[in-house]
Parts: sequence; structure tokens; C-alpha cells
Amino acid sequence: MVEMSLEMKEKRDHLLRESAKKIASTKVAKRAAEIDAEGVFPRDIAELFFQQGFLSVMLSEEYGGMDGDITAFCIIAEEIAYACGSSSLMILAHSVGLMPLMMGGNDEQKKRFYERVAKDHALAAFALTEPEAGSDAASLKTTAVLEGDHYILNGSKCFVTNGGAADLYAVFVTTRPGERTKGISVFMVEKDTQGVTIGKREEKLGMRGSDTTDLIFENAVVPKENLVGAEGGGWELAMMTLNLSRPAIGAQAVGIAQGALDFAIDYADKRIQFGQKLADFQGVQFMLADMAMQVEAARAVVYKAATLLDQKVYERDRMSAIGVDKLSAMAKCFASDAAMRVTVDAVQILGGYGYLKDYPVERMMRDAKVTQIFEGSNQVQRVIIARNLLRRA
Repeated sequence: MVEMSLEMKEKRDHLLRESAKKIASTKVAKRAAEIDAEGVFPRDIAELFFQQGFLSVMLSEEYGGMDGDITAFCIIAEEIAYACGSSSLMILAHSVGLMPLMMGGNDEQKKRFYERVAKDHALAAFALTEPEAGSDAASLKTTAVLEGDHYILNGSKCFVTNGGAADLYAVFVTTRPGERTKGISVFMVEKDTQGVTIGKREEKLGMRGSDTTDLIFENAVVPKENLVGAEGGGWELAMMTLNLSRPAIGAQAVGIAQGALDFAIDYADKRIQFGQKLADFQGVQFMLADMAMQVEAARAVVYKAATLLDQKVYERDRMSAIGVDKLSAMAKCFASDAAMRVTVDAVQILGGYGYLKDYPVERMMRDAKVTQIFEGSNQVQRVIIARNLLRRA
């Protein structure tokens, strides 16, 4: 790929934002309340996203993708989340499911699996978490044992986003039990693989249109050609994936927060109380001002982190890598905390109406909550930030 100039990148990002904004307002927003109420994965929206190229943004052009970067990924996540958190999460989970392959896969693997995405509209998912391996992901118990020309997988995963809807899974297992991070490997596993079963679908507080399930492996037969990278190299790929994807979680949170802020502003400008607009009360003005500052600050740190990741400074300089890891965690943590505060305040500004499902801010508040939890809880993000601050060369 020919390196893109700054001017070309800015033009591409502008066009991409306008495209995502248009799809969000004309298509996704109309379905958002229904998706939340029914709690069913919106396959029509998934197909729309495939047609728009939003689900192949990170793929290179030779495989039918958009040759996008983390900034492009964040732009799409933000604009779609403005209208519907569940629909945005579909894009996030899919792209994260492909990232281990993007960073560690060989040419044959990329051709085989990327073509399924581009041509067959195969959806992907990322399967790391287990019932007893959440924040302590290195303690996972799902095993893979080599037998001839294939591996046998046994165990289970939980909280798999896109779980029942996906066709491809990046599955993290231990190939050397007891060695924690040094024994973890990752495989691309297809949905129709013998021994793979979709478990229960979770009923959630928010992101209700996102398909979150268990994934069960009972002597699942996976070709050894599906091992991504080397045996024992899975932990590094998992951490690199999370590092790349955290700004996009932050962008999703920014989109949700911006949607709540804009709705609250519009409501306050129209609602009459005590003979004047709600927006004329200084107390409400201060709330709106604080909400706006939170959104803008979050957006700034998200896109700074995305820009540094796109510049690949983490590959050139160890100290830069420390800074990028820290900023990536900051982007996710700060933006998701901001989204929670902003959406709660939006509900407060609407008062009793904010608590009703007739208005979108209660959905936005419920959707915002999980951004503080997944892709590493915000307590884990603070650990990452602190360790980077205290690290010495």
C-alpha cells in the first residue's frame, strides 16, 4: 500500500465520517429503539454495514477492504454509536475478532478468512473471556492439544460479543497448561466446526441488540493451519489487539455521550417550566456545559491515541510504546467514564421523562455502562496507566 499523505488521510476521514453519519441518521436511528426493545441481533443492519464497507474497514484493499486504520475504525464506531450502541458494538466486536489475524496471520490465512468476510459477509468475534478468567485473562482453562494435522479444543468461553451471529471466532486457548501467558495460543475457528456449540444468550442491561453468548468446545476439531502465529504467541496478540481496539471503545462511548448531550440540549431548549425554557436556568446551563466539556475532552484523547497507533510509534521505540499503551488505556477509561456521567446527567435534565423508554436517553445510559466494563474494566485500565507512569527504563 502506498503511504497516504496527511491531506489524503484527512479527506478520507471526512468522507468516511459523513458516510457513517448519513447511514446512522437515515437507517440506524430508525431501528435503534426497536433493536433495544426486542433484544434481537439486527441482521439487516449487519448486511447494511457490510454493503457500506464498515465491516471491512481494517482489511487491506487486496482482500476487498477499505485499507483503513484505527482512526477510520474510531470514526465509524463513534458515528454509529451516536444513533445506536448495539449496532456500533457489532462493528467493534467484528473488527476486534479479525485483529489477531491482521497482526499475526500468514498470507494464506488472511486470504482464506478475509475473503469470507469480503465476499460471503462472514461476521467475526473475539473469544478470550471465560467464567473464571475475566480481568485475569491469563488464567484461561480452554485447552488445545495437537493430534496429527489438527488440534482438539475443549472448554468454554463467555461474554462473546457477536457470539451467536458470528461465522468466525478468534479463540484464545492454552496449548501448555500451567504456563499462563507463555502457554496461550490463538486459533481462527469457524462456526460450523465439529464440536463447537453456541451456548446461552445473555440478557443484558444495555447493548441489548448485541448478541452475547457462551461458546462451548467439546473435542472440537480445528486444523493446525488455523493456528495464528506460533504456539505460545497468543497472549501477545491478545494484548496487541486490546491496545489497538481500546480507542475505538472510547470512540463508541463518545458517540453515545454526544447523542445524549444533543438530545438533552434540544429538550432543554423546548421544555417550558415556571414560564421559561429549561435551558434558561443557569443550573441546567452549567450541567450542559460540563457535559460538553467531558465529551470534547474524551474525543480529543481518543483521536490522539488513534493517531499515535496509526503512526505505529509502538514499533519504532520502546518508550513510545509505553506512551501509546498508556494513552490507549486513557482513551477507553476516560471516554467511558465521561459517557456514563453525561448520559446520567441527560436523564436528569429530562427529569421523569428521561426515565421513560419513550425517550432515548435512558437507553443511552444503559448502553454507556458496559463501555466501563468490557475490553478490560476501567479499574484494569487504571492499573495499566499507573504501571506505565511508574515504569523505568
